[in-house]
Amino acid sequence: MLVISTKAQENKNSKSIEAKIDAIISSLTLEEKVAMCHAQSKFSSPGVERLGIPELWMSDGPHGVRGEINWDNWGYANWTNDSITAFPALTCLASTFNPKLAKDYGISIGEEARYRKKDVLLGPGVNMYRTPLNGRNFEYMGEDPYLASKMVVPYIQGVQQNGVAACVKHYALNNQELWRGHINVEVSDRALHEIYLPAFKAAVEEGKVWSIMGSYNQFRGQFCCHNDLLLNKILKKDWNFDGVVITDWGGAHDTKQAALNGLDIEMGTGTDGLTTSTKNAYDSYYLANPFLKMLKSGEIKEEILNDKVRRILRLMFRTNMHQDRTLGRINNQEHIDVARKIAGEGIVLLKNEASFFPINTSKKITIAVIGENATKSMTIGGGSSELKALNEITPLDGLKNRYKNAIIIHAKGYASGPSAYGRVIPSTLDANQLKKEAIEAASKADIVLFFGGLNKNHLQDCEGVDRTEYKLPFGQDELLNELLKVNSNIGVVLVSGNAVEIPWISKVKAIMQTWYLGSVAGDAIADVISGDVNPSGKLPFSFPKKLSDNAAHSFGELSYPGDNVNQYYKEDILVGYRWHDTKKIKALFAFGEGLSYTTFELSKLDSDKKVYSENEAITISGIVSNKGNLDGSEVVQVYIGKLNSKVSRAEKELKGFQKVEVKKGGNGTFKISIDTNSLSFYDESISNWNLEKGDYMIYIGNSSSNISKKIKISIQ
Repeated sequence: MLVISTKAQENKNSKSIEAKIDAIISSLTLEEKVAMCHAQSKFSSPGVERLGIPELWMSDGPHGVRGEINWDNWGYANWTNDSITAFPALTCLASTFNPKLAKDYGISIGEEARYRKKDVLLGPGVNMYRTPLNGRNFEYMGEDPYLASKMVVPYIQGVQQNGVAACVKHYALNNQELWRGHINVEVSDRALHEIYLPAFKAAVEEGKVWSIMGSYNQFRGQFCCHNDLLLNKILKKDWNFDGVVITDWGGAHDTKQAALNGLDIEMGTGTDGLTTSTKNAYDSYYLANPFLKMLKSGEIKEEILNDKVRRILRLMFRTNMHQDRTLGRINNQEHIDVARKIAGEGIVLLKNEASFFPINTSKKITIAVIGENATKSMTIGGGSSELKALNEITPLDGLKNRYKNAIIIHAKGYASGPSAYGRVIPSTLDANQLKKEAIEAASKADIVLFFGGLNKNHLQDCEGVDRTEYKLPFGQDELLNELLKVNSNIGVVLVSGNAVEIPWISKVKAIMQTWYLGSVAGDAIADVISGDVNPSGKLPFSFPKKLSDNAAHSFGELSYPGDNVNQYYKEDILVGYRWHDTKKIKALFAFGEGLSYTTFELSKLDSDKKVYSENEAITISGIVSNKGNLDGSEVVQVYIGKLNSKVSRAEKELKGFQKVEVKKGGNGTFKISIDTNSLSFYDESISNWNLEKGDYMIYIGNSSSNISKKIKISIQ
């Protein structure tokens, strides 16, 4: 019996699909091919009816499939069957430091997209966290390219096993929302390759992602949705990307550049280059009639068009023309369980004086739950990632469900007004009255849980705009100080996708960072507050004490936000903890930091050797002991830095991590393998990676600021 290897079978299938694509291309008219390269509605591009080629249907977003949008405007279609499971935002997923959960997340959201008959899911986002003011940081995976790379690959694989394309975004350098539609980013080749591209590269080379979305901004004077360097040279040539490049909605600006510089499908443009519509807008897209005209005149060769159509058809054979595509499923218990597990593992305990948390559920106590964020919906708002969740359990509901023996009183304390895209709608509530009610509630309580942070309103964690200040909005700092006068037993639960200023840190007993957790937010928060889940989340970005301690902000306005025309990434490769470590600027909370209800100890930490050569694996091993009374998980983090480097480098960079589950009183072991080639820097003098010989320091710990052991090795 002849057994064909999986690889050989894949090659055979691939050749057979490419042959089918050749046959289809030869049957298409020029007009039909051009039509496939641009939208026909807000979220679809046309097929070819006479040949049975289907339309491509796309949907936002990265943490839940968005409600159905009208054919030709941004209104909701008001379907009754498009409610979904809202998963935690990607900052939360990154905080789990658990790639297995990223796979579960991808599978679940892919199933929901498939059930909703979507071919392309517009996510995940892997732009780097450069400033805490970026309105869209909550959609991304933090400040470290290695962490984002390790988490994005299984997410993509999970989505795509459902016959739905992941669309990794926003490629590239879209690290702020302010002026995103035109700002020109200037950054060194080294920072580009070491910081801003690795997660995209991993998505392509390891995740085998089927589509990529260009970003709105410009890079070196060319818009990223038709940027020759980013799309033709790096993505399609160097990384061998064989999928489809899709614009962000309205991201195309020029027919010839769109045609020649690697764009495949143009979405959302409208006739005036904005995302507005007029009659026959779709025929007036840059890659529509103007493109057709250039093809007919011979100004652009037909083979350019054929490459785009080939990629689109290849995407279709992977999605809506795939014979064995699954049917998908939605709002099932397994998806709820996955969302809750990710939320529980992603919540980060930042301070816990005198074991304030967990709060015993059997005690007959009075708990004052104060803050609008205890009751405000966080699935709506935020821009394109807003969701129509079938259910959303608020933190207040979650606590009431769990604390049956306690008296729970709630006071809003502060108010923000309803969420609206592109504008702030002030609250109509009386701020003084809200404050008075909150103080009264706090004075009656044994424990105060203050639910503060940001929300997904305009100028908060929201697409299209950045935050205007680092401090908490809506008078929360002042309110907290008033509450502390009547009750010192306060724990703060922050709901946000961003770092915030915390001037009252020394006065409160505990701080918990809980992110936007989706459908099961309240249950997941109650899981951790009650101790049913022992927190194991770690921060995927640094919390600077003050804004000027952040690298991007320390160089003045030309570095962030730019001068409205250009912006210069003056911190270069020193983003996040790389800046804090190298410049000896202590963060309020460090990258990788996060407490547990138990105590862990790392011991017998060592490398398998002390001298290595290129193409070799460095193996770091050790023991994690749980010294406390609760089962828990610790994230072992391995950072490496070059000693006496010939180029300026960060003191240390994350190169490996492992989440280790350990029973109370027990021991767990870990083994982390690191390729010596991953210690290379991007050498601009040769436009390639360069592995420096010499001495390196390995730092092993449980956060970037808490190192248990240093080991010196050398690479010969």
